[in-house]
Amino acid sequence: MKKIILTGGGTAGHVTPNLALIPALKEADYEIRYIGSYQGIERRLIENAGIPYDGISSGKLRRYFDLKNFSDPFRVLKGYGEARRLLKRYRPDVIFSKGGFVAVPVVLAAKHFKIPVIIHESDMTPGLANKICIPSAAKVCCNFPETLKYLPADKAVLTGSPIRADLLKGERLSGLKYAHMSSEKPILMVIGGSLGSVAVNQAVRGILPRLLERFQIIHICGKGNLDEGLIGTHGYVQYEYVDAPLKHLFAAADVVISRAGANSICELLALKKPSLLIPLPASASRGDQLLNAASFEKQGFCKVLQEEQITPDSLYEAVSQLYEHRQDYIQAMEKSSLNNAVSTILSLIEDCVREG
Repeated sequence: MKKIILTGGGTAGHVTPNLALIPALKEADYEIRYIGSYQGIERRLIENAGIPYDGISSGKLRRYFDLKNFSDPFRVLKGYGEARRLLKRYRPDVIFSKGGFVAVPVVLAAKHFKIPVIIHESDMTPGLANKICIPSAAKVCCNFPETLKYLPADKAVLTGSPIRADLLKGERLSGLKYAHMSSEKPILMVIGGSLGSVAVNQAVRGILPRLLERFQIIHICGKGNLDEGLIGTHGYVQYEYVDAPLKHLFAAADVVISRAGANSICELLALKKPSLLIPLPASASRGDQLLNAASFEKQGFCKVLQEEQITPDSLYEAVSQLYEHRQDYIQAMEKSSLNNAVSTILSLIEDCVREG
């Protein structure tokens, strides 16, 4: 049986594409294991998926001063030793890395054993962990055409992001029933990433009466972000987090307000949902969401509103225009070539196994 080790962690965004690949890998008869950090978010997600999991030591390599900069290199070295022992034990045919600092020791250990590695970079420009890993990779997958210029030409492959097949199987009527909404009024869905977004939540709630004149609203606001004063508001429902029913809520949504994390917007592309993207500002990130949103806007997939430009009027106008021109966005997304990421990446994995 062919053997593959998946790695990546630190955030849900470093795990969900791996989860999306698992059904296709099983169907292709791969024995799958996962290497992540001891107690990162990836451990729970992967173990819940029934995949054997091994934890290793993980440290973060920072570009700014922090006292942990003195101790974390030793954690990385320890993780490298642990990864080498695991790879020697399991002898995988190929490694697929979604990035994050826990992946660095695994990729470097794979290089030692001459095991081919495929890396996936979600954002417009590679993060530090992937920059370290790219010289050891056979192929580097990416989501955006603009990313190709930052990658070695002989390794770069524009694939898009693997999307969970289950997410594409939502039913509109099931979503309406779950949210206790009707089919007589369009539905605006608001999501702020895995932890929610205080800025997006406040902006939407600030003009809630105006929005409710035109839309029903499904608001996934993040843990601890429920507004108890709005519970029971007609046409408005809020959730901290939604798991299995999420596919049905997406199916019910006509338009979406979202942050611009790479995995989130690739899911919106696959679902062909017109979206208003409100990227994290540069002051709160390394600027990757700004670049992600700009790329999708350039391709005609979405409308963008910068957080600094949000006012009650600008937000309402942006949502209204999004809904009025939703068919234009849908048509642009239907023409995209980035909706077959799972099969494209599986082909790259198979090529590495054959060549190895």
